[in-house]
Amino acid sequence: MTTNISFAAASKDYQKGQYLKSLEALNQIINTQKDVKTYVLLAKNLLKLGFKSEAASAYALAGELDSNKESLYTREAALLYFACGDEEQALLYALRLMSLARSDVDLASVLVNIHLKQGRKDLVSPYRDVISKSSNPDHARLAVRMVGDDILDATNETLIRNLFKKFPEIISLRLLLLVFAREVCDFDLVAREFQSVQRMLEKGDLGFLERDNPFYNLHWCGNEALNARASHTPSLPLKEAAARRKAVPHSWGDKIRIGYLSSDFWVGHATMKLLRRVLELHDRDKFEVTLFCHTAEKHLEHEASTVDRSQWGEVCIVRDMTDEEAAQAIRERQIDILIDLKGHTLGGRSRILNYGGAPIQATWLGFPGTVTDIDLDYSIGDRFVLPEGSEAHYYEKLVRMPDSYQPNDPANRPKPRPTTRAEVGLPEDAFVFASFNANRKINADILDVWCNILKRTPNSVLWLMLSSPRTEANLRNYMNRRGIDSKRVIFCPRVSYEEHIDRQQMADLGIDTFPVNGHTTTSEQLWGGLPVLTVKGTNFASRVTQSLLNAIGLPELVAADIKAYEDMAVELASSPERIADYKQRIRQNACIMPLFDAERFTLHLEKSYEVMVERAKMGLDPDHIDVPALPPRTEPFFSFD
Repeated sequence: MTTNISFAAASKDYQKGQYLKSLEALNQIINTQKDVKTYVLLAKNLLKLGFKSEAASAYALAGELDSNKESLYTREAALLYFACGDEEQALLYALRLMSLARSDVDLASVLVNIHLKQGRKDLVSPYRDVISKSSNPDHARLAVRMVGDDILDATNETLIRNLFKKFPEIISLRLLLLVFAREVCDFDLVAREFQSVQRMLEKGDLGFLERDNPFYNLHWCGNEALNARASHTPSLPLKEAAARRKAVPHSWGDKIRIGYLSSDFWVGHATMKLLRRVLELHDRDKFEVTLFCHTAEKHLEHEASTVDRSQWGEVCIVRDMTDEEAAQAIRERQIDILIDLKGHTLGGRSRILNYGGAPIQATWLGFPGTVTDIDLDYSIGDRFVLPEGSEAHYYEKLVRMPDSYQPNDPANRPKPRPTTRAEVGLPEDAFVFASFNANRKINADILDVWCNILKRTPNSVLWLMLSSPRTEANLRNYMNRRGIDSKRVIFCPRVSYEEHIDRQQMADLGIDTFPVNGHTTTSEQLWGGLPVLTVKGTNFASRVTQSLLNAIGLPELVAADIKAYEDMAVELASSPERIADYKQRIRQNACIMPLFDAERFTLHLEKSYEVMVERAKMGLDPDHIDVPALPPRTEPFFSFD
């Protein structure tokens, strides 16, 4: 009875604002009455007296005793610990309330702030919706930081749509909304929301480009000069960064030490389907190769028992290092040339280069354009993707390979096996146009041309790779409105790599996209024996197929303009003998011409590295390099048999 009276007295004192007196009473009864209500009252008093940390502890004890697993007292503890700066304790208690946090914006903000500070953006997706709906400006700013790289994550799209509704005047949000719209081919939304961007372009008001992600800028803009202005996250002045890097003393060795930086060092990734054989062929008498790897652990674990990565070079894992720590690890190995294979693509960590990893730094293969905001000396391309005149639009000096900038691996890539149209769901008697490019590369302009081609070739179908049901619905609706029967559009699902290589040959003609061509996709089609029609491009991303076609000896499949592209597609649909000839030439040329000649490519690449090092040793600044071509092959270097 005495204890109950004491608690009642303590509660009454609290109601009167006599917090110290209430606290004194609670201190007398806490040893015998350890229950929820006692700890809650203790917490309230401590909070009124300004002892936030102690109040948090009291709420935590109340939550432990509460029968509700997602106790509101645990919530109060998490919020108070976070307010006190004790993020470890805040995270401990907030993690117990993850389901509640999906609808509780304050609790969600605790989790998100801590996850982002720890570099764990991969954990914030459950809370994007609730935070982006908040009217609190702090939450709006936090929501912008939550935008992730995964374009297929629906929570990312929800977040952007919620923010754009509230802040339609913010150009970066509009640009992001357009990214998601293009991903699912929502051409109506693109047309509506791109109008304001188009008006800025027409007025010459180009400042908005500094808020455009350089990778997604390529998907709507084929202008090299504008591509060079896309600068999603401006960084330090590059000239100052380069000067500091080159002032660091460097010891050259007997061998050239090459460092490759990427998150794609696993055989299932498109990059390794191109690059693997080059890494295996590097001349170890002249070159030391180190892979600075930030590949996701799940990919490495999956392939650990089947892939010997030591054949590619020494592996240094930098995944869990900060950018500065990774650069230090690179410097400690006295790397002569550091090659970033990602640029502004998903999973890239190009900013490591801004901490001065090597005396020579270059970009290659991953990003088809100038890599803005990164301290680089060279961009490796070829005379097709980087023709004369491109120099003005690149921060880097240009290295032009003599054949194509793209390596290809004939040793580890599966050879196409016999298959039938029935096995892949294609009509036997129709002419099949195919595009296996990512759906985001399909825009309304190119789709209009494809519709024209189908109208002009009645006995034809269009075969497309599908990314999602939403994309399929949007594409079908658009084409239906332009008079194309749904039966003439066939969508294929994603399948294993071996199956994909097999099925491509069942099409008659690959038709390319603009302003971003097929890259690995095009070389895979050619490997599978499928001729690809493209159009002469206006920037790196739109010139890649031209480069690949020239490297396999089919330059005539590069149309001069979009009208010629349409007319050539129509003409070829009624010329089965020409299609058969192209397929035969691809099979013959693949075995002797440069596109799939990994040995020839490696020798050219190593020559470019030698020229870079020679200039650096002489104290010369980087300059444009045209790599001389080896003599053409006179005998095949492999066979499909």
